[in-house]
Amino acid sequence: MEQERALEVYDIIRTIRDPEKPNTLEELDVVTESCVEVQEIREDEFLVIIRFTPTVPHCSLATLIGLCLRIKLQRCLPFKHKLEIYISEGMHSTEEDINKQINDKERVAAAMENPNLREIVEQCVLEPE
Repeated sequence: MEQERALEVYDIIRTIRDPEKPNTLEELDVVTESCVEVQEIREDEFLVIIRFTPTVPHCSLATLIGLCLRIKLQRCLPFKHKLEIYISEGMHSTEEDINKQINDKERVAAAMENPNLREIVEQCVLEPE
């Protein structure tokens, strides 16, 4: 069950576009099937953990990528879930700060109120034709 859910989650996030490149996160190896973990926490409620790997250790867009992952999953996951998104350990110079930011509901909400940021996120999470 968890493995099926993990594949379902991966299917949703693999098509997210990189904010700077024309590639998807899957094409850039930012997300892979193995970066998704799903655990049942209660009946019909799951904990979804994503560990993504930015393309470079000082990637300035890592927070934005995390935001895109969160927004797309909040919109598309068909089952009840809690979401935790992290940068793969040791893969970013400010990994702790970014992890705090992308897992803080208020900061995510504030970021999505910024019209420029929201526009970028919308472009990244748009389903490919």
